[in-house]
Amino acid sequence: MKAAAGELSDMWVLAVRSAKRIPRQPDLLIGFTVQPVMFVLLFVYVLGGAISTPGYSYVDYLIPGIIVQTMAFGGFVTALGLSEDLKKGLMDRFRSLPMSRSAVLTGRTLADVSTNVVQLVVVLVVGLLVGFDFKTGIGDVIAGIALLLLIGYSFSWVFAYLGLAASSPEAVNAYGFTIIFPLTFISSAFVPVDSMPSWLQPVAEHNPFTIMVNAVRGLFLGIPVGNDVWLATAWSIGIAAVFAALAIWRYRRVVAK
Repeated sequence: MKAAAGELSDMWVLAVRSAKRIPRQPDLLIGFTVQPVMFVLLFVYVLGGAISTPGYSYVDYLIPGIIVQTMAFGGFVTALGLSEDLKKGLMDRFRSLPMSRSAVLTGRTLADVSTNVVQLVVVLVVGLLVGFDFKTGIGDVIAGIALLLLIGYSFSWVFAYLGLAASSPEAVNAYGFTIIFPLTFISSAFVPVDSMPSWLQPVAEHNPFTIMVNAVRGLFLGIPVGNDVWLATAWSIGIAAVFAALAIWRYRRVVAK
């Protein structure tokens, strides 16, 4: 019991340390809030007129996709922070302290939840201003928000692994946008899957981002999505479990050098 309390305390201290980085480097928060807002405005007012979404307006179709993409990239703060700590030798300092080693990673990913909440509020407010509207009850909306935060948390572990595996913060940016960014576009986030070339449709249909976006649309708009809510939850938990294991393995290799 005492050991568990110590681990939780260490995790909380490092989570607070990571969260305090945002006020000290406000450009990070600007980057994670301005970019999704730009995506909303560009897609709604520039590209929206050319994209057909039968049955509902494009803004209603778009906002769940934008939010899922935003949550997925929320872990960039963790990736950059871990990469910088490695570069500056701070990991060696942590290793010499009487603290839980796992707290370095769990604290970072926990801090991402707070930044994801900020991003979620910003995108939802902008979405409501440009015409988005919930079509379901408060229970489904809350469930959708909880799923989005779970998605964000799962991808925080993806970026935790990338931050430990990359050779520099610049490499983290390259890996993140090269690997994850295309996946968000080869999905139902921005356009219906059936509008894509026939050879690409199976890839988009089985893309976990498509399942996650469809699940959020179902919870926010009441669109029938079958088992997508449960599948999106399973994908999120699976991604978190796999990449948490990989991040811990990588962290042990790093601190052992």
